[in-house]
Amino acid sequence: MIRSSAVSSVLILAAVACGDSTPPPVTPENNSAAEAKAAQPPVSTYNGKPKLGKFGVDTAGMDTSVKPGADFYQYAGGTWMKENQIPADKSKWGMFDQLREESDGNVHKILEEIAKAKNEKGSNAQKIGDYYATYLDTDAIEKKGLAPAKPGLDAIAAAKNINDIAKLMARPDLPLPGPIGMGVTLDQKNPDRCVVHVGAGGLGMPDKEYYSNEKFKTAREKYEQHIANVLAFSHEKKKDAKKDAADAKAVMALETKIAELHWARAARREKEKMYNPKSVADLQKDAAKFPWKLYMDTIGYGDQKDVIVGELDAIPKLADLFASTPVATWKAYLTFHFLRASADVLPKALDQEVFEFSKVLSGQPQQRERWKRAVSSTNGALGEAVGEIYVQRYFQPKAKAEMDRLIENIRKAYGIRIEGNDWMTAETKKAALEKLAAFRPKIAFPVKWKNYSSLEVVAGDAWGNDRKASLWHHEYKKAKLGKPTDKDEWSMTPQTVNAYYNPVFNEIVFPAAILQAPFFDPEADAAVNYGGIGSVIGHEMGHGFDDQGSKSDAKGVLRNWWAPADLEAFKKRTDALADQYSQYEPLPGVKVNGRLTLGENIGDLGGSNVAYKAYQLSLDGKPAGTIDGFTGDQRFFLGYAQVWRSVYRDEALKNQVTTDPHSPAMYRTNGIVRNHDAWYKAFDVKESDALYLAPEKRVKIW
Repeated sequence: MIRSSAVSSVLILAAVACGDSTPPPVTPENNSAAEAKAAQPPVSTYNGKPKLGKFGVDTAGMDTSVKPGADFYQYAGGTWMKENQIPADKSKWGMFDQLREESDGNVHKILEEIAKAKNEKGSNAQKIGDYYATYLDTDAIEKKGLAPAKPGLDAIAAAKNINDIAKLMARPDLPLPGPIGMGVTLDQKNPDRCVVHVGAGGLGMPDKEYYSNEKFKTAREKYEQHIANVLAFSHEKKKDAKKDAADAKAVMALETKIAELHWARAARREKEKMYNPKSVADLQKDAAKFPWKLYMDTIGYGDQKDVIVGELDAIPKLADLFASTPVATWKAYLTFHFLRASADVLPKALDQEVFEFSKVLSGQPQQRERWKRAVSSTNGALGEAVGEIYVQRYFQPKAKAEMDRLIENIRKAYGIRIEGNDWMTAETKKAALEKLAAFRPKIAFPVKWKNYSSLEVVAGDAWGNDRKASLWHHEYKKAKLGKPTDKDEWSMTPQTVNAYYNPVFNEIVFPAAILQAPFFDPEADAAVNYGGIGSVIGHEMGHGFDDQGSKSDAKGVLRNWWAPADLEAFKKRTDALADQYSQYEPLPGVKVNGRLTLGENIGDLGGSNVAYKAYQLSLDGKPAGTIDGFTGDQRFFLGYAQVWRSVYRDEALKNQVTTDPHSPAMYRTNGIVRNHDAWYKAFDVKESDALYLAPEKRVKIW
């Protein structure tokens, strides 16, 4: 993605759930022949009517008082960043956030219209309209109080032993975490099947670092108080502040112990280390203190004989911790997490308490308006039903045709770059080109939509709708077990402003909502589009060749297809990039983790290199000319930098650096361009400039 998980990301991107068309192959050939073949016309013809500026770049948002070589991020967008305040209901503000606001606004119009109409019972429209309207009806939610949550609270209170606790954690109708969790995912060594994945979980703060790092000491103190505050809502009659405080301290101590056993995020990126096939019998033997059969029967996976285990050495220790923790502590833990996870469909006082603690992590001073949260919740419950309407209303079909052409140009340019690499042997190049040829693009929206006929939505029951939607999604994923995988399925809705790469299906996916300026504008200059959406396409393709995606072959199978010498040469280059990024410090004492962000940084660097190559090929040997005083190469790099204009709250920046595999926006610009030879020439960057890197220190991978 632009963010990621079981699936890799570009700019930001996401995980993929559990008939395949393959693009024409890219065959090894000499560079001159390949370049001739790849010399396609630009993705758009500049006609002076783009959404941004005169040619697709918001030149008014630049800060030309800053030298490009001193800080290209500020040069390309400094004025915009000075003039744009972060909205009170946001923790950051940038191009992605701006487009998401637009997308949410468009979805809001759709939902308002549907909610006011008379819709046939059982239709998608009825479900969308009633779900949305009921979520908005805070008076009805307030009137019911905590009554909807009482059965769940009573079930937790009734737990008598550790087996009862395990059953509660496994119940798919309750939003309860645990130190060990399970879910359905794609099998990385067999793309044709889905499997049960077992991994570590159970934390209420974003990462294990929050429980130990000194810079999060204040967050820890406020989290413990937050636990006590939420527990106070669980008392039907008399409050017991002393007991709540003691329970909060016990829950905090428990989560701290869980956090100590979690792997670091950078370690969890290592695909082969996270892929450990085990039989359920093995689990019962190796981690005997956890009631595996009971848990799996309760969650609905009881007929599965084998699973994939993530943090292998952590699971037995978490099983021991599970068994040794007093039942009373687990009951407090589950009560807290149950109420916290359900706060948005419970009374405002609880909802506000949950938001107040979220401010500690994000710095966001104001909760989003209820309608915005209703849009998000409805998208989460019925995303593709909403997306089908969104595409009909807001997607321009011509954008898909332009994207088809652009993707093939980027694919061809990638082939040329691979073939031209001087550090890869012919054998590995051949395998890489086979993988490139097998990339399957998905653009705008799915070829078939999810069927929500079995999901019941009832007007006036916000709690029930939330629970039924969660249970529907659980059953939807569970139904994948034992069946062939569906390679037409999407893991993002069309109204999502993002993109992703799924290594198991070897596919690149671009939802409709990202196909807009500043990423993509059919009316903009070609250089800008190649710098924007072209680099995004190259980024997603690049995930197939980053430090983790490169561990899967053309069919998506997790295996080594590299010659040993090539792997060593590749690692030398990726290590150098990781070292570069580990030196960046967006806030005093807060450094980027070059290992955690390595895959995304490779995607950015390789994607922009390939997009630049494709742009050069699109010119077919003709000069790009200047527009408004900017050369073609300058317009390309401005188009690239423009998409990363962002402003952050400090808390959000700390959170991102700690938890997110994507580098902060300033380094997705400056950290990339300083490794591009063409950028130096385009902006006359000198050795005395702050961003200057000696040629031998510039990282070149793809």
